[in-house]
Amino acid sequence: MFSDAIAIFLQVLFILNIIFAVFIFLFERRNPAVTWVWIIIALLIPYIGFFLYLLIGLEGRKHGVFSRKARQDEKFFSDYAENLNSEKTAIAKTRPSFFDNNHINNMVHLNYSLNQSLMTSDNEVDIFYDGNEKFDTLIKDIEKAKKFIHLQYYIVKNGYLSKKLVAALTKKAKEGVEVRFMFDGMGCARTSKKLFKPLEDAGGKIGIFLPPYFIRINYRNHRKICVIDGEIAYVGGFNIGDEYLGLVKRFGNWHDCHIRITGSAVCELNLRFVTDWNHCSKETVPLERKYFPSNPETYDKNDGVKIQIVSSGPDTARPNVHSSFLKMITKAEKSIYIQSPYFVPDDALLEMLRIAALSGVDVRIMIPANPDHPFVYWAALSYMSELLDAGVKCYQYENGFVHSKILIVDGFLATVGTTNMDIRSFKLNFETNAFIYDKETAFKLEQQFLKDIEYCTVIDMEFYKKRRNRARIREAIARLISPLL
Repeated sequence: MFSDAIAIFLQVLFILNIIFAVFIFLFERRNPAVTWVWIIIALLIPYIGFFLYLLIGLEGRKHGVFSRKARQDEKFFSDYAENLNSEKTAIAKTRPSFFDNNHINNMVHLNYSLNQSLMTSDNEVDIFYDGNEKFDTLIKDIEKAKKFIHLQYYIVKNGYLSKKLVAALTKKAKEGVEVRFMFDGMGCARTSKKLFKPLEDAGGKIGIFLPPYFIRINYRNHRKICVIDGEIAYVGGFNIGDEYLGLVKRFGNWHDCHIRITGSAVCELNLRFVTDWNHCSKETVPLERKYFPSNPETYDKNDGVKIQIVSSGPDTARPNVHSSFLKMITKAEKSIYIQSPYFVPDDALLEMLRIAALSGVDVRIMIPANPDHPFVYWAALSYMSELLDAGVKCYQYENGFVHSKILIVDGFLATVGTTNMDIRSFKLNFETNAFIYDKETAFKLEQQFLKDIEYCTVIDMEFYKKRRNRARIREAIARLISPLL
């Protein structure tokens, strides 16, 4: 009797997998590579493929929660642009020529079309590669806050750094400064909520972006934003944890990139924070000058750094940052420098890089030699042979762990933010990047990239010939499932 019940149960599971495979084939509008991976899973693992799909395969953007958020965000962005920055919006809609280079003007227009991203021209930028320097400066800025502090991080780990940061925030909350601290539910699933109790007791507010339900592995809010008084903002790769200070032996030196911005781009970053906060919190932060004190009169200022803030994720109609990356690469005439801890390109990005290199553009890609996710590392290596064959120069960073997310083109156009060069960042995660149009800033980033090469091992064809067969097998498997990584 029991064996009959088991047999019936297995038959039902098998039928569900068949239905699941047909459903994917007929109705899922996604990358064909992803579709075929799920079909293969359904065929090779017929009894659990359906449950794996429910766990990590469902397209979150089709869920009502993301659709509602997208509509709310669009309205908030529109109200912000019309009510607080009407002059900027009017100029943006006329498609002005900010630069002599039409390719770059088209880039500016693309970012506005995709994300209502307004060009801001009155900014100053400081760059941080070391976590100690970044967080020391951040805490000093927090100590000077007078009105509000908005923080958003993907990961906040229990440890020395998080306690130090929470202590600084708690002090400001006791002084009457509005403190809002938001983090991703999955990224902080292991973080003790006791960490934030002193801050909450002092009047600070905590927001959890999508709690870590068992059925949600994808759709993580990977953004890392801090805004202070609407005057100072941070965005980049550093999360909050002791490893980001180089205090964890497993990784050693932690090499990352974060930028500190003053100027009107600060309000653009705060706009992203507020829309995320209003989605995950019971509180609604209003559209007021208190939170968005940008001055439209500085819009045409030409002696500042020009910046556009672009976000993408399940709450946007298109993969905005990915589209902007492709536009940057197709525009390149001299050089393309990429630094990313995770390099899992889709077909479009891979082909654009190959074409650029074959066209004579100096294309260089740097990944870590000491990866934190082996499968992603193996997948990255599987793409390198095609790139090397086209003339791309590839490197492994050996001096600890490189976590920077940087793309620099022609020594003028650069982007720094939270987006990795992988399919997860392009399609699944909530991300934010600053697109910077400035020779001096791009030159600094480029010089650091070239300096980092001194700590790298070159990945070349000789490297590939020395690989063992088991390494080739690992890479082949990782390449096959890379659309799901």
